Amino acid sequence: MKRSYKYRFYPTEQQRQELSRTFGCVRKVYNLALDAKTHAWFTQQRRLNYGETSAMLTMWKQTDQLAYLNEVSSVPLQQTLRHLQGAFVSFFDRRSDYPRFKSRKRSKASAEYTKSAFRWRDGQLTLAKMREPLNIVWSRPLPEGAEPSTVTVSRDAADRWFVSILVETRVEQHAPSQDTVGIDAGITSLLTLSTGEKVTNPRHERRERSRLVRAQRELARKQNGSANCEKARRKVAHVYARITDRRRDHLHKVTTRLVRDNQVVVIEDLNVRGMLRNSALARAISDAAWAEFRSMLEYKCAWYGRELVVIDRWFPSSRTCSECGRLTESMALAVREWMCAGCGATHHRDINAAKNILAAGLAVSACGAGVRPQRESSGMGQPAVNQEPSGVSRMGIPQQ
Repeated sequence: MKRSYKYRFYPTEQQRQELSRTFGCVRKVYNLALDAKTHAWFTQQRRLNYGETSAMLTMWKQTDQLAYLNEVSSVPLQQTLRHLQGAFVSFFDRRSDYPRFKSRKRSKASAEYTKSAFRWRDGQLTLAKMREPLNIVWSRPLPEGAEPSTVTVSRDAADRWFVSILVETRVEQHAPSQDTVGIDAGITSLLTLSTGEKVTNPRHERRERSRLVRAQRELARKQNGSANCEKARRKVAHVYARITDRRRDHLHKVTTRLVRDNQVVVIEDLNVRGMLRNSALARAISDAAWAEFRSMLEYKCAWYGRELVVIDRWFPSSRTCSECGRLTESMALAVREWMCAGCGATHHRDINAAKNILAAGLAVSACGAGVRPQRESSGMGQPAVNQEPSGVSRMGIPQQ
C-alpha cells in the first residue's frame, strides 16, 4: 500500500524564496481555475474538466499579467488543478462542501511534486528549480528500498517547513488476537474502555490557555501589517502548534496500543459537528479531538488487519443495563453512577456504556444484527426506517 512519511526540514534562503514563490503561484492558479469553473457553471450550466483548465493554464502563462507563472515548476501548478477537480467530484457526490478560494492571509501553504519534478539520489531529495537538496531531519527511516512517487512540501502558520514523502510499501499485519474492546469517548476521561480502564484526558488546550491568552493579547496590541504584528502572530501560531502536536502524539500512542492489543474495536458514531453547537462544551469537545481519534483508528485497523465496528449514534448505550439489558427511560448527563431497577446492579455510567457498545459491536460482527433503536417519526407517528441496514459501519474489512 501507499504510505506517506512526514519530516521537518530547514530550507536555505534560496529554497525558501523559491518555495514561497511556488506557493503563491499554486494559490493563484487554483483561484483562477475555481473562478473559471464557477463562471462556466452559472452562465452556461457547463462543467469544466481538468483538460480544459490545463489548457487555460497554458494560455495564462502566455499573458503579460501572469507570465511569472513560468518562473516556477509547472508540476505543482498541474497538481493543484487535479486537486481542484477532485474537490468538485467530492462536491457533486455530496461528500464535501463547495470548494473555497485560497486566501493569501492563511499562512499554511503547500505544493505537490510528482516524480518528474524531483530527484531522489543517495537518500537526498532535490526539488525542481533548486540546486541543493533539502536539509531534512530524518526522524525515522524510510522503508528499505522505497522510492518516492510524490513529494508534498508545506509550511504551517508557525513558519515550520515539512516534506511529506509518499512511497509504496508493505505493512506487516499484527498477529491475530482474541481480545476485543468497546470504547466510550468522553471529556472527563478521554476514553473509557469496556475493560474498566480509563484513559486520562490530557486537556492540552487548557494547559496552554494562559500562554495562549498572553500571546493573543500581545498580538491585539500590534499595528496590523507591521513587522511586530507578524512576530506576534507567529508566537500565537507556535502555541497552537504546540497544542496540536501534543494532542496528535497522545492520540497516536493510544490508538496504536488499542489496535495492537485488540482484534475488534467498537466505537460510537458521534455527531461531533452537532455537539460543537453546545457553547458550554464546544471548547472541551474540540480539545478531545474525537474525529481525529476515529480517523486514526480507521486507517490503522485497515493497515494491520483489525476490525473496526462503528455502532449507530442513537444506540442507548448509557441507559441500558449491561447485566440484564433493561432500558432506563431517561438519564441526566450529570448522573455518573446509577442502579438498575431490574436486577439491582450498580453501574458507572461510562464503563456501562463501553460494555454495551462492545456487546452491540460483537453482535454486528457475528451476525450483522442491527443496533439502531426504533424511534417515532415527528411527522407521521410511525417508526422511523433505518437509514443504515445494519445500524453500523464496518471499517478495515475487505468487502467480498
